[in-house]
Amino acid sequence: MNDLRTLIAVASARLAGEDARSEAEILLAHVLERTRAWLFAWPEHVPNAAQAAAFERLVEARAGGKPIAYLLGRRAFWSFDLALTPAVLIPRPETELLVGLALERLPRDVACTVADLGTGSGAIALALAHERPLARVRATDRSADAIAVAQANAQRLGLANVEFACGDWCEALGGMRFEVIVSNPPYIASEDPHLSRGDLRHEPLSALASGEDGLDAIRTIVATAPSHLLPGGWLLLEHGWEQAPQVRELFVRNGGRDAASARDLAGHERVTFARF
Repeated sequence: MNDLRTLIAVASARLAGEDARSEAEILLAHVLERTRAWLFAWPEHVPNAAQAAAFERLVEARAGGKPIAYLLGRRAFWSFDLALTPAVLIPRPETELLVGLALERLPRDVACTVADLGTGSGAIALALAHERPLARVRATDRSADAIAVAQANAQRLGLANVEFACGDWCEALGGMRFEVIVSNPPYIASEDPHLSRGDLRHEPLSALASGEDGLDAIRTIVATAPSHLLPGGWLLLEHGWEQAPQVRELFVRNGGRDAASARDLAGHERVTFARF
């Protein structure tokens, strides 16, 4: 009898890693449209044939390396769930540091402007739009498919103070100027072996890798963003955990004042910012 207890045990044995059992539970809860707590409360429940077949397909895909977020079609970020497709990067918890630092520089009760470059699923832009309803947020991406995902997320979340534009980095900003510009650009070196491992194998390469040292996109942004900032405006960039010194140097070289970096929960310098 393939009750929940048996299905989870068999799937856990097929999935690799220390998270195998929790992943099996997440996938089964998704198929049944129940919570994981419900699985624990009703371990003797037997799914119908269609549910069992759907679970088998998901387990097979996960065993083949496809990320959980793409299998579920969603990922939790900030205070909401975002719909995802393989056209966009999977939002990481580390990026919430960038959101928090940007919010510190955006007034709560006064209209302001902020741009998110390379928005992907819209994670950063939508978090800022949600927390600062008086802000006008412009989110850009060179991928039309990514823009479609971000727009759908904005509509589902009922966020009307964010607009989208398709274009490469600051090219999509036109003549607009902002108090704050943020970005989580690609920053992995193009030959980094991690790109062929784990979840990264299935994410869009253009959202991950950026040249021989991983800094090509960051160089472009730092060189072009200042002309789109209002006087005293802030530029904040997420980057690799060993790249902070190089990014600070780029900021200073391009006129940034008081360039500094913030550490994530692991103690790594993950976001660099400066005024222009």
